Amino acid sequence: MRRMVSVLAMASISLALVSCANQQRRGPSTKVINRVLQSAPGAAQPSTIVKTEIAYYKAAVEDGLFTASLDYATPGALQHGRNGPVPFEAIATSEKNPETPPEWGPKAVVMSCDGAIAISQGRFRDAQGFVGNYVTAWARQEDNSYKWIYDVAGRDNPQPPKRREFEDGAIVVTALSSIKGFVATCPPAGQSVPPPPPMPIGEEGKSDAKLSRDGTLRWRWEHRDDGTKYMKAEYFYEGAWETAIEESFAPSP
Repeated sequence: MRRMVSVLAMASISLALVSCANQQRRGPSTKVINRVLQSAPGAAQPSTIVKTEIAYYKAAVEDGLFTASLDYATPGALQHGRNGPVPFEAIATSEKNPETPPEWGPKAVVMSCDGAIAISQGRFRDAQGFVGNYVTAWARQEDNSYKWIYDVAGRDNPQPPKRREFEDGAIVVTALSSIKGFVATCPPAGQSVPPPPPMPIGEEGKSDAKLSRDGTLRWRWEHRDDGTKYMKAEYFYEGAWETAIEESFAPSP
């Protein structure tokens, strides 16, 4: 059975009382993330990606979505759009920051054994109120920070029912769910990781696969003929390759 490390343990997050009349954008507490970081051993720490996503989102609110996205992107980072992945810089420099950035937060993170590559999966709500999923690939930089190298997102189709509206002043009890972390197994000294199962790679521009430099994490994107966007992340754990994240996104409207 694959390893699931709770980055934000339910036991460490109490129920929050939130007034609907003064409701603000919420995410995992930075203090909680910092506490997890201090106690997490090794180079591969999923909580580091959670902390990065929180800072990224805050920057999007304060500085604008495209401005923040460029700051957190590597040169050549790809945004998977309606016609396939394209260089994000070309998009960001030709568009204005939207007045209201989407809200988002991670639900799962998978990392290579050495922590050099990470994949995050989460949920978002855009300015029009539509919700959906996203997947982002991250690469560790020389200063040990992380920047994104690939991003894909898509709205739920169909959209889930709207949440019940409450009268002003109502008190709602909200529980923050835990974030799952998957960390690949490091091979014993002197031993190599067996290659992942073979997979078909389509024509150029339709799909691609990347393997972390330590050989413990593989992620793949695919742009299908009907416009569906697909992304999968596999990691090596205790002698076997397992799927940690797999998403299909409906064609963009």
